Amino acid sequence: MADAETQREAVLDALDNVAERLAEEKEYLTDLDSAIGDADHGANMERGFGKAADKREEFAEMEPNEVVKNVGTTLISNVGGASGPLYGGSIMFASQELEGGITAETSVAFAEAYLDKVKDRGGAQVGAKTMVDALVPAVHTYKKSIEQDDLPPLEALAKAVDAAERGVAFTVPIKALKGRASFLDWRSVGHQDPGATSTLFILEELLETAEEYLDGEVDRDARAEDAVGRAE
Repeated sequence: MADAETQREAVLDALDNVAERLAEEKEYLTDLDSAIGDADHGANMERGFGKAADKREEFAEMEPNEVVKNVGTTLISNVGGASGPLYGGSIMFASQELEGGITAETSVAFAEAYLDKVKDRGGAQVGAKTMVDALVPAVHTYKKSIEQDDLPPLEALAKAVDAAERGVAFTVPIKALKGRASFLDWRSVGHQDPGATSTLFILEELLETAEEYLDGEVDRDARAEDAVGRAE
């Protein structure tokens, strides 16, 4: 396990990468949300993670789990709508799993705790056309890859990202059962869920950051422009 300082730097770099990616994808996420939601998901995610990234200097002396917890707190304060509690509150709750440091085992525990809290707060299950459709396959794949297949964390994370990408694609042909999109009933069919999409973007940036800190290589382009059916 890397020392606490290296782990903290990795978390902070991941936060910077996520904030930058969500800023880049703001318009795309807004377009997705305009079709089936309030058209504010892109702005909310950019603002929340941007505010968290702006606190890098403040976070610089914290333990890695405390950085993660404070990212959650910042998201709750700055992300509007349902996304604040879903992302921020769930991150805060799951951060306690990292108190012993960031290892393969604690990262699995964090992922499971985060998923459980998201499902509890949002009341959504797979097939409801929400972020859960990307999270569940990603978390289950990551856990299996670590605990059963004995893969190194970097390879496990790459497989989780691939699973999340398939989960995002799964949201397109199904009807929304939760949130504002559910008001559209069958008119929600054919649209990609913005929450699942932003979840994929976050996971892609976690993978890209992990490649800088962990041994090994993965055979995927985390920023592929043709991912999840993006229009030209």
